[in-house]
Amino acid sequence: MAQEHKVNAGILGIGMSVPDRVLTNEELERLVDTTDEWIFTRTGIRERRICGPDDTSASLGAAAAIKALESAGVAPEELDLIICGTATPDHPWPSTACLIQQRIGAFNAAAFDLSAACSGFTYGLATASGFIQNGSMKRILVIGVDTLTKQVDWSDRSTCILFGDGAGAAVLGPVGPDTGILSSTLGADGRGYDQIWLEAGANKAPVMISLIAEKRQCIKMKGSEVYKFAVKIMGEACLQSLEKVGLTSDDVDLFIPHQANIRIINAAAERMSLPTEKVFVNVQKYGNTSAASIPIAMTEALETGCIKKGDTLVIVGFGAGLTWGANVIRWSRD
Repeated sequence: MAQEHKVNAGILGIGMSVPDRVLTNEELERLVDTTDEWIFTRTGIRERRICGPDDTSASLGAAAAIKALESAGVAPEELDLIICGTATPDHPWPSTACLIQQRIGAFNAAAFDLSAACSGFTYGLATASGFIQNGSMKRILVIGVDTLTKQVDWSDRSTCILFGDGAGAAVLGPVGPDTGILSSTLGADGRGYDQIWLEAGANKAPVMISLIAEKRQCIKMKGSEVYKFAVKIMGEACLQSLEKVGLTSDDVDLFIPHQANIRIINAAAERMSLPTEKVFVNVQKYGNTSAASIPIAMTEALETGCIKKGDTLVIVGFGAGLTWGANVIRWSRD
């Protein structure tokens, strides 16, 4: 009997989109009791992009999707599926994935949203990889998009300094057995559901005047708990994913972590014994764009020559839920 040829899912094209409006730390000094030095020292952030009046998760996601499709040389009608990782959908329903499908004209594709907060893109890659490996689909668009500044309490300096808006997208398709997405590690711990959360706005606590007055429709975060969780889980998830395919940190050419906080990024890199030159960082420009941060970083890494064909990449995200996800990828495109 002939040996079955294993198919992996590889990234065929990638793209990003961010709003035009830049919000600097100096501008935040006029909103809350903070300084540029205080923010940069603790987070590594200098500025972030925030939505204008016409920007939404669907509009940013569609713009990133079009760039990814152009990069991959894939037409919208060739897509079999659209997965949108987002914690900030335009509407409770229909899905933002369906809105993006309508905007880009991908009417042959199924579409759904995936809610894993900042881990959404890593979860989306793992999900798409399964469909491609089993042969049921050939072209899948995975989007990570969030517009968290629409949910920020601009009087809360513990959160308003952190977040930015943006979208990133990747087109996946079949590649050879030793390339593409080699492994994924996903996890969740619902015991920490209230460490980062948005209490009001859904069915349990619909938005009402009383809740708005208490700002319960805004992001709440227990910063120290989230920091401890992230520092521990990011490095562990990456090492687990590498171990699944017989690799170690020495085999990693580039580490692209969720861009949440420079101290968390540095701690994860130290856990993996990775030198600075193998860690991609752009948190200074965009802040924490949640599910968008990894594909935005991947796009910039590719455009600046930090990713080359045959490189082994490790990406990792963590977020509300609590959730986490890591993927090991061998880059398959020129």
